[in-house]
Amino acid sequence: MFLAPAVLLLLVFLVYPLVDSFRLSLFEWNGLGAGRVFVGLRNWIELLHDTQFRRALCNNLLLALLSVLIQLPVALALALLLDRAGRGSQWLKLLYFLPLLFSSVALGVVFKNILDPNFGPLNTLLQAIGLPGLAQDWLGDTRLALLSVALVVCWQNIPFHMILFLAGLASFPRELAEAARLDGARPSIVFWSIKLPWLRGTIRIAAMLAVIGSLRYFDLVYVMTGGGPEGASELMATYMYRTVFSSYQLGYGSTIASAMFLVVTLIAAFGLRLTRRFSTPV
Repeated sequence: MFLAPAVLLLLVFLVYPLVDSFRLSLFEWNGLGAGRVFVGLRNWIELLHDTQFRRALCNNLLLALLSVLIQLPVALALALLLDRAGRGSQWLKLLYFLPLLFSSVALGVVFKNILDPNFGPLNTLLQAIGLPGLAQDWLGDTRLALLSVALVVCWQNIPFHMILFLAGLASFPRELAEAARLDGARPSIVFWSIKLPWLRGTIRIAAMLAVIGSLRYFDLVYVMTGGGPEGASELMATYMYRTVFSSYQLGYGSTIASAMFLVVTLIAAFGLRLTRRFSTPV
């Protein structure tokens, strides 16, 4: 009885939209009026041959890879630094956690201005210190757009993973490290042989969350690049948004949304199974 309101909210805001998205993927509809035409699996067949969707999926996977390779090592290094700092680290924790408190839209606007090729502070600084050759069109170059966006995504989400690693380090038995030091083990040996194996469950959870988050990313990327230039930073979510609200293909947009759900669910299920098999207490 007490769970009824929560279950009702879950049905209204999660289950119903999900089921309706799969239903709409079977229709051709512009989202206006009653002109829906049942097309069966035609949208799904078209999706399998859609080069733009494949490129968006590849960009999502590349963003996920960059997120894991950048966010986790930096977050772990910061967590180790704060763990050693002890009580004096409270202000540092607040400082490091600030990026996560800003909205993605606000961050997108700020970094879009910072990376502006003509008036952005980054290029202005590079030119001022005598490095004009390093000044680039960070968001307008097809080779740099996705990487630039990925770095901003990582900067925003590193604090979240840092907190996860701090929680794992808080449960680490200090006597193990002390015993190793008494036996003459160097700090690097203590880290690689004792602390890192202790954190492997936390690392797997953090990696899974980073991957899932990267597959669902939309707002910051849309504000910074809109998926451009020439689709270089197009993600599944931005492609879905443009399909529905620019091309008015609600049926095909629902197909993209349903495919996103399937991709995220499969990866999450695989990650959860892996985590359950190899996780350690955190």
